[in-house]
Amino acid sequence: MAAAAGQCYNSGVATLSPNEQLALLKRGTVEIISEEALLEKLGQGRPLRVKLGLDPTAPDIHIGNAIVLQKLRQFQDLGHEAILVIGDFTGLIGDPSGKSETRPALSPEEIQRNARTYREQYSLILDPARTRVVFNSEWLRPMTFYDVIKLASRATVHRLLERDDFEKRFREHLPIHLHELLYPLCQAYDSVAIQADVELGGTDQKFNNLMGRELQRELGQPPQVVVLTPLLPGIDGVQKMSKSLGNAIGITEPPGAMFGKVMSLPDDLMGRYFEYATLVPLEVVRDLEAAMRDGRAHPRDVKQRLAREITARYHGEAAARAAEEEFARVFRAREQPEDIPDVPLPRTSLRDGTIRLAHLLVALHLAESNGEARRVIGQGGVSLDGKRIPQDVGRLIADGLLAGDDVEYPVHPRDGLVVRVGRRRFARVRLTA
Repeated sequence: MAAAAGQCYNSGVATLSPNEQLALLKRGTVEIISEEALLEKLGQGRPLRVKLGLDPTAPDIHIGNAIVLQKLRQFQDLGHEAILVIGDFTGLIGDPSGKSETRPALSPEEIQRNARTYREQYSLILDPARTRVVFNSEWLRPMTFYDVIKLASRATVHRLLERDDFEKRFREHLPIHLHELLYPLCQAYDSVAIQADVELGGTDQKFNNLMGRELQRELGQPPQVVVLTPLLPGIDGVQKMSKSLGNAIGITEPPGAMFGKVMSLPDDLMGRYFEYATLVPLEVVRDLEAAMRDGRAHPRDVKQRLAREITARYHGEAAARAAEEEFARVFRAREQPEDIPDVPLPRTSLRDGTIRLAHLLVALHLAESNGEARRVIGQGGVSLDGKRIPQDVGRLIADGLLAGDDVEYPVHPRDGLVVRVGRRRFARVRLTA
């Protein structure tokens, strides 16, 4: 699978000129600070040290946060050094980016468990043989209180309060703890410790990345170039992709589940998913968008190509084709209607991300009571994304739709999940706050 994830480049790409490299690297970015500085560094004739910091706050990687990993892989294939900085020390603080309140600190055990998962999953995208993995506890934990004070003297409170989240909390008289103010400084020092030439990050990391530039300059190092990638909306089309919101597509999900989730995307997200989550040339993407606008292409057919491209990137062409054929067999052969009603399902009704199937049917108005729901389940009259229960229980568990095989059938109700009762009763789950 690692080969499938990085299949877009060949060993000869490292011979490209600085201008040719820059043209490749610009795709899938929101901002580069600055292009001129990156072009200058690319012209130095040596591999650049390209840094990506990961705080192990979630155990799984989805295709949204894989965007920045794919950008790091692109640097690798251009002959540059990829450095993953696992924030095992900063994870004890918790990145306050985008938070309206203090984030609870992770325990050391949680950090180590999540870090192990990251190591297992990043190899699906990066070349492990050419990836240097370091932990920022190596240089942050040995620092004395004197070292911390000396480092803190390089930044001002005024500068730290320029962060959007801090400024908003300050204005609304919400707590900002002192350790949170130190987080950007810790992340900035990571860049100093590894002498980063380039730092990658999502747009929510802009302040932290720029602090790295400033601290390097303060301590006599050439400032790093900051390359920012977008935050991909989740399959609900509303909030950014997040495992906790149930709107994510995990990179380790089975091919069938991945293909089906992409097919549940709102049509207006396809352009962004093509640009940021696939390798389809941009001119082709723009042609597809134009063809849909003027009626030359049906959105369903374009979405199938998108699902095939994304699934192939993580599972290979054969698995993607098999997933597409299965999707067509299940949905087209059973003549799923085009106008399936969207039914809101509050996330507050979930427990640990699941809901009992009988309760789900009642919540979606597909059964009048839990008793009726259990009867139709027992009769084999219920399907999830075209897969019938209970005969397909094993497949459903493998595809991540069911949490277990007990009689209550705990369901993972992702946004866009299609639930069918009998021949003609359908509902599409739309998760709400």
